[in-house]
Amino acid sequence: MSSEFAPSNIKASEFNVGADKLKAAFDVDFAKRLEDTFTNEHPVVGSVVKGIVLKVDSEAVTLDIGLKSEGRIPLKEFEDFETSAVTVKVGDIVDVFVESLDDRHSEARLSREKARREEVLNSLEAAHKANETVKGVIFGKVKGGFMVDVTGVLGFLPGSQLDAKPITDATPFMYIPLEFQVVKLDRKRNNLIVSRRAVTDEGGTGSRDEIMADMKEGKVLKGTVKNITDYGAFLDLDGIDGLLHITDIAWHRIGHPSEVLSVGQTVDVIVTRFDEKTQRVSLGLKQLRDDPWTKVDATYPIGSRVEGKITNLTDYGAFVELAPGVEGLIHVTEMSWTRKNVHPSKVVSTGQVVSVQVLEIDREKRRISLGLKQTQDNPWEAFTKTNEVGNKVEGTVRSLTDFGLFVALTEEIDGLVHVSDLSWDISGEEALQSYKKGDKVEAVILAIDPAKERVALGIKQLAGDPFAHIADTRTKGDVVKVTVVDTDADSITVSLDGVEVSIKARDLGIDKAEQDTNRYKEGQTIDAKITNLSKKDRKLALSVRALLQDEERAAVAEYANQSDEGESALAAALKQAGVKAKKGAAAAEAGEEAAPKAKKATKKAEAVEAEATEEAPKAKKATKKKTEEAAE
Repeated sequence: MSSEFAPSNIKASEFNVGADKLKAAFDVDFAKRLEDTFTNEHPVVGSVVKGIVLKVDSEAVTLDIGLKSEGRIPLKEFEDFETSAVTVKVGDIVDVFVESLDDRHSEARLSREKARREEVLNSLEAAHKANETVKGVIFGKVKGGFMVDVTGVLGFLPGSQLDAKPITDATPFMYIPLEFQVVKLDRKRNNLIVSRRAVTDEGGTGSRDEIMADMKEGKVLKGTVKNITDYGAFLDLDGIDGLLHITDIAWHRIGHPSEVLSVGQTVDVIVTRFDEKTQRVSLGLKQLRDDPWTKVDATYPIGSRVEGKITNLTDYGAFVELAPGVEGLIHVTEMSWTRKNVHPSKVVSTGQVVSVQVLEIDREKRRISLGLKQTQDNPWEAFTKTNEVGNKVEGTVRSLTDFGLFVALTEEIDGLVHVSDLSWDISGEEALQSYKKGDKVEAVILAIDPAKERVALGIKQLAGDPFAHIADTRTKGDVVKVTVVDTDADSITVSLDGVEVSIKARDLGIDKAEQDTNRYKEGQTIDAKITNLSKKDRKLALSVRALLQDEERAAVAEYANQSDEGESALAAALKQAGVKAKKGAAAAEAGEEAAPKAKKATKKAEAVEAEATEEAPKAKKATKKKTEEAAE
């Protein structure tokens, strides 16, 4: 409302004010003032202003910022981070950030934290313009880099800007104050980007060229550990980075570089390699100390017994630390006299102190072969002293396999009973089925081989070898009585003094009818001739046919030798067949060669004599009797 609309009857004296003030009051544009009252647009919104603390309660702090309304800020924004104590009191003047005016609670929205942020942003902006460094702490890792707290303002550190060299493990850089360079600052977007690499590169440019010019292998330098990884440590050599590999830190085995080094530690190192083209520096720490392997021959002579600690277990053995920097290997074959193909963890454990014997030293390859079993009594020596081949032993069946059973003779030594040494009478596979784990058995020691750590046992040998008895009491050509135990279409099985022998059908008779296996029954006793007997090869062959042929030849020889005043018809027939009368062995040989002809001639002679002489009936009767006896 303008002054031209002011009532003419209003006098200044009525309001106890001066005429000029009253006139100024009526000159105010109340419409614009009313519009400003109901809008958030105000010059102080979005800026930092001074506020007077009017009240402090348990929840908030009330402040007067010199406008029409007061503002409240949560009490926690005024509490100390470590002690939680309130840092303001009534009457204090503090900087606050005005977010808006006259909210729905008729209060101004204020923030102490945003005011602090604005202060920091101002200082960061000034540092950026002046190319100055700022302090910050890396507290988190995100995609592409890290989150940094720069005096209360959240910033981003790209991964490539952490260090001049690629860093695989940023743990040593976390949660410690570091110097950063402000790369970019956008207050509207709250975007702050910093770089640590820019600070480190700038600090080392002055002397880098001088250091590189004087760099050479064998030079001893002081270095500060700036980063530790799984494979080694990076050292700062007055602005030049060098790599100290894990294998060059100590002569002894270490699991991680952090076992010896720590970030910030200063150590003396020697340059082991320098590549002028790539300007890469390789460092060594252990090279500045004496190599324990130079005196290993004198310290650990072959055959000596020493103590060491198990440091590592593998499938092929265990590593033993004899002294710092000196390790030896106990191969799995040198761990136990009796436990074969067992994992080293079943015998020893990591950290265990053991007594070992030095077996071999290869100083060039830095290897020492150790033996654990050599420090223990050899159970095979004790076994061979108290046992020999032929002794009877007792044991428990420890395990069964397809080829036999293992019998525990002592706690550490097992003997093997092969399937072929289980029984004389039945097959080994069948005999094996009658045993089970845990059975107590007796056996005979057949062989002992301490070098190969083997003991051969036999169970069937306990009863004696029936074949050996036959070989000792019989000979080839003997006629023996045997008992039929089984028959089939092609052969019969007979038993001779406990040894079973198979006779083929063709060996059962001379004629086809005599070779029929159905003529024989189980339990029947028959005569047979031994045609083969070998004790060495354990071979025994029997034949009924051979026996019949012998008897036939004997009959032929007998009748061939018979004569009277005149030549008999039988003798004449034999002569006609080409068989001459002989005596003894000569007659037998002739009969063997001419047996088929003799048999045919005999039948012809029988017919001739039956018609020509009185002796024919007798000869025929005698021949028939011999044939029947042979068949039986």
